[in-house]
Amino acid sequence: MSNEWWRTATIYQVYVRSFADANGDGIGDLPGVRSKLDYLADLGVDAVWLTPFYTSPMADGGYDVADYRAVDPLFGDLADAEALIADAHARGLRVIVDVVPNHTSSQHPWFAEALAAAPGSAARDRYLFRDGRDGGPPNDWESVFGGPAWTQVPDGQWYLHLFDPAQPDLNWRNSEVRAEFADILRFWLDRGVDGFRIDVAHGMVKADGLPDAECTEQASLLTTRSLPYFDQDGVHEIYREWRKILDSYPGERIGVAEAWVPTAERLARYLRPDELHQAFNFHYVEAEWSAPVFRRVIDESLDAVAGLAAPSTWVLSNHDVHRHVTRYGGGEQGLRRARAAALLTLALPGSAYVYQGEELGLPEVTDLPDEVLADPVWERSGHTDRGRDGCRVPLPWSGSEPPFGFGGSSWLPQPADWAALTAEAQHDDPESTLSLYREALRQRRALPSEGITWDEAPDGVLAFRRGESFTCTVNFTSSPVTMPRPGTVRLASCPDSELGLGADTVTLPAESAVWWSGDVDG
Repeated sequence: MSNEWWRTATIYQVYVRSFADANGDGIGDLPGVRSKLDYLADLGVDAVWLTPFYTSPMADGGYDVADYRAVDPLFGDLADAEALIADAHARGLRVIVDVVPNHTSSQHPWFAEALAAAPGSAARDRYLFRDGRDGGPPNDWESVFGGPAWTQVPDGQWYLHLFDPAQPDLNWRNSEVRAEFADILRFWLDRGVDGFRIDVAHGMVKADGLPDAECTEQASLLTTRSLPYFDQDGVHEIYREWRKILDSYPGERIGVAEAWVPTAERLARYLRPDELHQAFNFHYVEAEWSAPVFRRVIDESLDAVAGLAAPSTWVLSNHDVHRHVTRYGGGEQGLRRARAAALLTLALPGSAYVYQGEELGLPEVTDLPDEVLADPVWERSGHTDRGRDGCRVPLPWSGSEPPFGFGGSSWLPQPADWAALTAEAQHDDPESTLSLYREALRQRRALPSEGITWDEAPDGVLAFRRGESFTCTVNFTSSPVTMPRPGTVRLASCPDSELGLGADTVTLPAESAVWWSGDVDG
């Protein structure tokens, strides 16, 4: 395990509840993850990121934590977590765990104490309790999940929850809060975790005086404008404290920010040498299928980290967004584009994230029955936004019918036509999406260390080199495009039979990507 592994790592996101179920109750668990470590090692990733498995009433899929030092019985126990970390390390896999510092569960002992305490008490100061204004909430802030961001308690005060009312925001100006989370980090670092993905990393500090946002539809503005409760400069003091803790442990322990911010330049502030190691690149996630758009986002992302010690990160899907097969059009076209996007992403310098199931080419499940929807967005939106459950449907591992080797009858129903997409069905098929990811990840380890240099290419095509020995071309158009041949084919997102190879030219199939070595073979 070399130092600074995170600079080029491929990190695989495990949404624990939907990955693998070892005890047959229909809910994924830590022993289930442990049983699939050989699959992840064979896939070729470097690290596993686990979504929250802590004690929680599950109002928001575990992102409402009641005890940060205990494993929820749904997922196992602390011994299971320790065994998983040890087994992953034995296979050369690092383990990153979620930490949720912006808010706790409303069932956290601190919040129960706050509700029982008087206004102005030390217990309430751990959270953001305020008096109302003109008979209503203290300000105009909106919950990301819909509705107001404030809930009134019986004595008349209001508490802030930027997400669900079951997720009260902590007051990070309180020294007790800071000390508690420093201890939580050390608790898990002592058990061998290799880093933390920091949920809502942009949210812990609010603007002085909690001023109005002076706008509506605030959740839609997270990456386009400044809001008084997100991306405040005070968060950086917290991360400078956390970096000292991470650096005090051996083996390059890292911090990764989930930071929704307006610009790549703002994102880079989280990556200064004394702060965090990585930050999610949501501008890349949001890029529409277009050569100019992808080129602009790639350039802006690389420019933002130029001169910093941190790499850019590249991610196509996660547990909070529609799967990219569906975002890119769905069906056969969506899958072609998703395979091409995978080769583009894995060809870029920096660190890549793979969301569980994208290596199988899974689409978003858009027709889940209303009665199974568990995302709080569904209720908070008055049943107008179906939320994020469609990308959280449990994985298909094997067999010809649900639950496809997941374990018990899965907590969200799997489509019957996923039989062709199981890991078992794809494993030995050289043209499967799983095989494409496996080979791309194998080759990625040997890619040149240089950054990218753009080559001239026809409209709708991106072409870039890394050093003299590697070129990536991506045809974003819906028609074949002929261009000068960059070299010998190393790997293609389409069947080799679709490539029109001439002595000096190549015809790239529609919506495809190709990796090339620097010389032309024959």
